[in-house]
Amino acid sequence: MGRILIVGGGAAGMMAGVQAAARGHEVLIFEKNEKLGKKLYITGKGRCNLTNDCDTDRLLSSVVSNGKFLYSAFHAFDSSRTMSFFEDLGVKLKTERGNRVFPVSDHSSDIIRALERELTRLGVRVFLHSPVTRLLVRDRRIIGLEIEEKGKKREVHGDAVILATGGLSYPSTGSTGDGYRFAQELGHKIVTPTPSLVPLLTKEDYIPRLMGLSLKNTALVIRKGKKKLYEDFGEMMFTHNGVTGPMILSASAYVGKELQKGELQAFLDLKPGLSPEQLDARILREFEEAPNRQFKNVIGSLFPASLTPIMLMLGPVPPEKTIHEITREERRGFAELIKAFPFTIIGTGSFQEAVITRGGVNVREVNPSTMESKVLEGLFFAGEVLDLDAVTGGFNLQIAWSTAYAAADGAGEKCSLLGPEDEEPGSFVDRRQEDKGQEKKERQKGESRENELSDCDRRPCGGREKHNS
Repeated sequence: MGRILIVGGGAAGMMAGVQAAARGHEVLIFEKNEKLGKKLYITGKGRCNLTNDCDTDRLLSSVVSNGKFLYSAFHAFDSSRTMSFFEDLGVKLKTERGNRVFPVSDHSSDIIRALERELTRLGVRVFLHSPVTRLLVRDRRIIGLEIEEKGKKREVHGDAVILATGGLSYPSTGSTGDGYRFAQELGHKIVTPTPSLVPLLTKEDYIPRLMGLSLKNTALVIRKGKKKLYEDFGEMMFTHNGVTGPMILSASAYVGKELQKGELQAFLDLKPGLSPEQLDARILREFEEAPNRQFKNVIGSLFPASLTPIMLMLGPVPPEKTIHEITREERRGFAELIKAFPFTIIGTGSFQEAVITRGGVNVREVNPSTMESKVLEGLFFAGEVLDLDAVTGGFNLQIAWSTAYAAADGAGEKCSLLGPEDEEPGSFVDRRQEDKGQEKKERQKGESRENELSDCDRRPCGGREKHNS
């Protein structure tokens, strides 16, 4: 069996480590943070929406970028297998609205700990505080990587490398785009990374006045001129500079590219459960109950308190006008505002606010069945480093699990195909010498291990630093 080196100890990296070790390979994970799963820890507001309990067709249709690429990966490791995997590790799961799957505890740390326990059980060595500085190549084939520890650089050799470095979202968790640099240096094309599943910024000065207002059961339409770009139904919230919420985050995945070209028009249907005729009848009932009151004192029952003054400002009816003086055209004009509350989208939030990254390693240069690079033999990819992204609901983590499974399987198969004639001197920095009588070689091997691997590898925990998730 071979040695597989994994760069990154996030969701994809940990899953790849488990799957590769389960196939009998020696696995080393290199993570630059002080603990594994740092971004996974904050996923789903700390609850970890780990997948979506749906069929493969729904998984594929929920992917925004390059869904067809994931056909093989999703069929090999779908959401049902993800759920079984974690349940077998002792994590109790529950399914909530929209088929979103969470641990029963509502603690993402349970997912991380389950993966950590399995890595330990399988003998995977994890090196924390160990940033990878570059990948090592010989004759167009990956032979290992270089890490930096305590200011010193060391080479670690292996048969395959899986890049699971994540994207650029939440840079405080260590997502700084290292994988893009590594891949680009080795000849891969990178689709320009942009924030996705991110709040949207708006132009109008009345939006900040609604800050903190959440709306449920609201319909959203985003247009560019007459062309409809996006349509959805769900929850959203106004912020100090725009809008956010599940529906808005998903919208950002579809309209992000268009926003780079210019502004977009958005409209909220504040009463999507009522047809225009039913809404007009509802307004008439309100009017009939108070024909002599001013308009501003009657419509309060239709909206949250903070929204009412904005509706009065934007609407065609003067606030002080008496109800019985309002014309049919004015009433219907106000109903149209309710069905199409307008605002202008001028951009997206930053990577600091983004849940995921859109863009990354061009998937045309990656084998969709094995996740192996078509540019360089022995290099594999998993997770957000690839140009793959989906809407909210657990789909992006499913991409991580599925691509990690495929990469581990592909890397394992690559190692199995390597015969003795393929192995170059020093391709395993700490491979044991079979001839134990060669004391000199044994001594050299020990010195090489001393130099090339961190001292954490010599601890009883098998190279892992203890930490709290």
